[in-house]
Amino acid sequence: MHIPVLLKEVITYLDPQPGKIYIDATLGEGGHAREILKISAPSGKLIGIDQDEESLKIAKKNLSSFKERVIYTHDNFRNLKRILQELRIRKVNGILLDLGVSSYQLMDPNRGFSFKQKAFLDMRMDKNQKLTAYEIINHYPKEELVKIIRELGEEPYVKKIVENIIEARRKKPIRYTDELVEIIDKSIPLSTQRRRKIHFATSTFRALRMAVNDELGALESCLKQIPGVILGGGRIVIITFHSLEDRLVKKFLQQESKDCLCPAEQPLCTCKHKATLKILTKKPLIPSQEEINLNPRARSAKLRAAEKLANN
Repeated sequence: MHIPVLLKEVITYLDPQPGKIYIDATLGEGGHAREILKISAPSGKLIGIDQDEESLKIAKKNLSSFKERVIYTHDNFRNLKRILQELRIRKVNGILLDLGVSSYQLMDPNRGFSFKQKAFLDMRMDKNQKLTAYEIINHYPKEELVKIIRELGEEPYVKKIVENIIEARRKKPIRYTDELVEIIDKSIPLSTQRRRKIHFATSTFRALRMAVNDELGALESCLKQIPGVILGGGRIVIITFHSLEDRLVKKFLQQESKDCLCPAEQPLCTCKHKATLKILTKKPLIPSQEEINLNPRARSAKLRAAEKLANN
């Protein structure tokens, strides 16, 4: 069962209220959405966006009691503005982004997200797209594989991993997750594996998933659209699970909270940028040890929040 991460903190900073409209841009199984709808009863509405059709089906069952108060959208949050235009909604009162992979996706043996069970190397959030992890592993050139695993996985043993991938795929295609795990295992010294706090295959699998779904590109695109689709006083809450995402979110919030983005040494402002947001969390909020004990997947979560300025 999916346990929503930092639920109390999400509700505190999003501050759902009756009669207002909220977006859960990563609906998943509807854990956060359920609480938002309960607190914004009887008239609050929620737009639930997810690119995974299977997750949307589960969310519809889990949120069925809220009936017409929920609008379900099968799409990528990178299309935020277009989604709202199609719904004929100009602006909303709050937006939540929870960038974690859901329990359902990790546990589904047909999706290939997890290194803990044998599955075809798929890793697509949206099954309608063509690119899979199989395609990347078996057909991308060496340099591109190194770039993906180094930049998205931040894996120190990237060169050895890629060398062993190239060697293995020359003999036969690498089709399944357990085959890739075996290659990674062979590439990282046992002493290093023992010192790591996480499984030795985690960073490579994460890099592939992010590449397959263009997760950083989608996030960057979505963030740029947020100031234009949220009302003054509206709240933005974003939960990240690793440094690359958190860096993007932190940079975005810092930029949108400043009136000028010109270099410090420049005497006059020429950028004409105006602040659109007020940061509500000086430092990211992290789960308590109690929450981590109940839900180990929450351990790397960081929450940042901001409020849209009324005059923008």
